[in-house]
Amino acid sequence: MENNKERRNIPYSEESYPPMPTKAILFWRRCIIWQAWRWLVLNIKILRIVAGGHS
Repeated sequence: MENNKERRNIPYSEESYPPMPTKAILFWRRCIIWQAWRWLVLNIKILRIVAGGHS
């Protein structure tokens, strides 16, 4: 237990960096069709919130 605490405090150690994205994650981040779909879904959600506040 004590050894684990000491290792976390070392700057620039491997645990200090975020994990590398997988090939699948990189594909979905670059896919224009997926981004357009998520943009549309997000805007519909925002419209529902705004329209609900004006009734």
